[in-house]
Amino acid sequence: MLEIQELKKSFDQPGGGRLNILDVATLRLDAGEQAVLIGQSGGGKTTLLHLIAGLLTPDSGSIRIAGTEITRLSESGRDRFRAATTGYVFQTFNLLAGFTALENVRLGMSFAAGRHDIGRAESLLERVGLADRAHYRPSQLSVGQQQRVAIARSLASRPKLLLADEPTANVDPASGKAVIELIRESCREDDVALLLVTHSMELAAQFDRVERLEQINRVFGQLPDAAAAPAG
Repeated sequence: MLEIQELKKSFDQPGGGRLNILDVATLRLDAGEQAVLIGQSGGGKTTLLHLIAGLLTPDSGSIRIAGTEITRLSESGRDRFRAATTGYVFQTFNLLAGFTALENVRLGMSFAAGRHDIGRAESLLERVGLADRAHYRPSQLSVGQQQRVAIARSLASRPKLLLADEPTANVDPASGKAVIELIRESCREDDVALLLVTHSMELAAQFDRVERLEQINRVFGQLPDAAAAPAG
């Protein structure tokens, strides 16, 4: 489902020169497989997910999803491919304040041709326990409820791959465990491959497959303090 080869990414530094963030020799995720990537804040986890999602372009290397080499696609091509193939759970939720929970979930399928299915949006909200909050706006929902809306939205277009970026960062530890279980159960039901990143060993322990960023990223140890590094 996901295959990465010799992936490199760097960023311009304010004082000149380039800061190497990622140098990943290989990373593979099979269809329906679930894996967690653990690493320190500022180490490149979010950058890696943004590359896989096509939100960033690498300096070099290969990212193949469901047989498609996304590094060869145009920006608009990556947008269309992501809408049809890849779900994303952001740590900041990214819900639109003026839209209801149901409308936010429906937006998750807006860019996937032929998949605008209100019935599925309603079913997903029911799955995450928010059927009775479908017409509430984000400001009327708790933080945990907003996160569940974000999870439902990420699955709206029936993705083959789900990327989750620190999905428990804004909820308490007890709720965090429930969020992870909800994501994993939802992915199992739809046979969606899952790559979740976190810095929490406690959450990582819920997974059978755990990858450590410092082991797959060959620039680890060369990065400055997290405060000086790009997000992720």
